[in-house]
Amino acid sequence: MGSTEQAAPSRIAEVIQRYGRCLELVSMDAHFHNVSIGLYVKDGTCTVWSFSHRKGLEGRIERIRDQMVTLGGMEPVAGTHDQFRSPCGQVHVRPVKFLLSQAVGKAPDFSPPSGEMRIRDTKSKLELITTGNDTGHGYVYEITAEGEAPNIPARLRMVVAGFVRYGEMDKVSDFEVAFPCRQMHDGLMRILIPYSRNISAVESMMEEEAMRGQMTTSTLGFSQT
Repeated sequence: MGSTEQAAPSRIAEVIQRYGRCLELVSMDAHFHNVSIGLYVKDGTCTVWSFSHRKGLEGRIERIRDQMVTLGGMEPVAGTHDQFRSPCGQVHVRPVKFLLSQAVGKAPDFSPPSGEMRIRDTKSKLELITTGNDTGHGYVYEITAEGEAPNIPARLRMVVAGFVRYGEMDKVSDFEVAFPCRQMHDGLMRILIPYSRNISAVESMMEEEAMRGQMTTSTLGFSQT
């Protein structure tokens, strides 16, 4: 188990100065001695970091970074084992937070799905389909459904609201959303789809995660085993 000992304030300040503000903290990495994993951002560059001193940590950090690249469509920073950037040049904060959680939580050999983006709805018997289109004025994602359910348009509007809420996306129409950069981010969309379909459950999950990984600027909640 990871130690509850906190990193020294001077060490925290050094890391923040070097890598920027902490975007997200996963309090325990179940695939590597339950150490804490943090994600920092500075000048558009994201860095995966841990205050742990466990042997083999650098390799684990690299695997997490590589999973974030693979799952989220990010670009690794050349010559590093722990840094990446978004291809659009913007950091989409909330989607990247979910991306870190997925990269840490998934088995190291997990491979992301490919092909059409579709998923079974949790609130109906519908199958939800997300389709990206280059409109000439930016890349837009349309949300449609297959199957039978009462008031399908209302359900799709709720899913769109989920993308706006959890993906910090822009609502283009009742059934369309886009990232603020207006570029294609299929990897991030695949990460967001399960969250967008179930607002109440995700709110509860986020509250629980906040309680487990709660941090302040003085402690940041990192273990250093």
